[in-house]
Amino acid sequence: MKVQKITLSNVSVLHFLMAIVTISLLQSCKDDKKPKDKKEVEISAVADGNIVEVITETMEFQMPDTIPSGWTTWRYNNKSNQTHFILIDDWPEGKNNIDTIRQKILKPINDGMLFFDQGKVKEGQAEFGKLPVWLNQVKFPGGIGLISPGLTAETTMYLNPGKYYAECYIRMENGMIHHIMGMIKEFVVMGETSDLDEPKADYTIDISTEKGMVWEPPTSTGTYTFLVKFIDQIEYSLETSIVGLDVHLVKYRNEDDLVALEKWVDFMQGMKEPAPEGLTFLGGVNDMPRGNTGYFKATLKPGKYALISEVPMASEKNLLKTFEIVE
Repeated sequence: MKVQKITLSNVSVLHFLMAIVTISLLQSCKDDKKPKDKKEVEISAVADGNIVEVITETMEFQMPDTIPSGWTTWRYNNKSNQTHFILIDDWPEGKNNIDTIRQKILKPINDGMLFFDQGKVKEGQAEFGKLPVWLNQVKFPGGIGLISPGLTAETTMYLNPGKYYAECYIRMENGMIHHIMGMIKEFVVMGETSDLDEPKADYTIDISTEKGMVWEPPTSTGTYTFLVKFIDQIEYSLETSIVGLDVHLVKYRNEDDLVALEKWVDFMQGMKEPAPEGLTFLGGVNDMPRGNTGYFKATLKPGKYALISEVPMASEKNLLKTFEIVE
C-alpha cells in the first residue's frame, strides 16, 4: 500500500491519473477543523475491555484524543447522511503534524482531483507534482470498514503506542474529498494497555493476493464476530493505482447491485458519493500489514450479503464473495 514516487516525465497521462487516485485514497479525509456542538466522547470501561466511541454527525470524527494501546474495540456511529469509514494512518516521524499534512498533502490532492474532474490534466499534474516523495513511508495499521448512514460499525484492532490519524477518503458528489471537509482526527495511543483480551471469532476470513478471500460464511441469522487474517498485503504499482487489501461487509438486493458495488469500490472510479442505491454497508476491517489480524462484529438478518475488497475487478481476484442468510 505504499505510494510510489511519481516522475511526470516518465509516466503516461493515463498512469498518472491512476496514480492520483492511489495517493488520494491513501492519504484522504484530513482536516483538524472541529465540529460545532461537539459532544464529549470518552473511552468507557466495559465488562469485556475498552471501547473507543466514535461519532460522525456531518464531516467530523468525535472521538477521544488518547486511547490505550493493545486490543481496543472501536464503535463507530455514523449519524451523518453519507457513507464513511475510518482508515488509521501512521505517518513518518517529523511529517506527522496536521499543518504539514494539510499543506503538503491534502490541499494538492484535493485541488488536483478537482482539476482532473474538469478535464484539466495539466493543472492537475501541476498540483500532484507538489506532493513530497516521503508519502511512501505512510503505514496503515487498521480501521473500520464502510458504514452506511444511520448505522453503527464495530471493529477490534491492536495498536502500538504512538501518534496516529483517523481519516476517511470518500469523495463528495462535487468532488471534494471528505478529509478536506473535516474528516481527520489526530489521536495518541498511550503506553498504558487496555484490559481487553483478543476477541474469539465465530468465523475466520483469510485474505491474500494469491487466493483472495477464503472462508466459510454463516447461513443463519445472528450476531457474529469475524476474524480477518491478512495473509499478505500487496503494494500496488502506479499502473494499478490502488491501495491494498481490506474487507467490507455489505447487504445487497440483486445482481445489478453487485455490479454497481464492484465499480463503486474500485479506486480508479474515485469512490464518489452517493453510494449506489440498494447497498447497505455494515462495517469491516480496513487495511492492515501482512500478518496482522482484526475483528469486526455484525448482526445478520435474512437477505443477501457480500464481502468485498477495494480493488479493481474484485470478483476476478476472488475478492468479492457473496452469501445468503436464511431464517
